[in-house]
Amino acid sequence: MPDHLHLLVEGLSDDSCLPSFMFRLKQQTGFIYRRMTCRSLWQSGYYDRVLRHEEVSATVCRYILENPVRAGLTSAVGESPYAGSDVFTLEEIMDTALAARSQD
Repeated sequence: MPDHLHLLVEGLSDDSCLPSFMFRLKQQTGFIYRRMTCRSLWQSGYYDRVLRHEEVSATVCRYILENPVRAGLTSAVGESPYAGSDVFTLEEIMDTALAARSQD
């Protein structure tokens, strides 16, 4: 998406802290972007939502990956240069999300 970021993150330890993570992410990426463009990258705040226990992360990930298609920016999931995961392949996300939908 050209004007915002959809990001799915998971805290893996009891001391995981989303505000600290977001601060560091925005600070580091904003610094690099400002150095390259002389412009600000981020707004001051962000919107977050905690997943319920019954929600499947792959379903949410699939929704995020489908956003550029719904917005008309790409014609297929995965065409966006920023689409992907450090944990799952695109195929695993799509297959898991489809399986979760069929169980609903």
